[in-house]
Amino acid sequence: MKVTIDREECTSCALCWDACPEVFEENEEDGFSQIVEKFRVDGKPDTGEVPDDLTDCATEAAESCPVEIIEVQ
Repeated sequence: MKVTIDREECTSCALCWDACPEVFEENEEDGFSQIVEKFRVDGKPDTGEVPDDLTDCATEAAESCPVEIIEVQ
């Protein structure tokens, strides 16, 4: 499953990385959400490929985002 984050619109509320820390984490430099390194596509912090066993977790995190900046496909 592909996951993308519009990091420029992130409010750093922490709901996604609280809901699914296996996929999302806080960037230490800017405080915004990012994909954990092992799931990143081409090293980009805003784009990832998540394994099937984390689909529900990533979807829950996306649905919890108050500014709706996480897309799962």
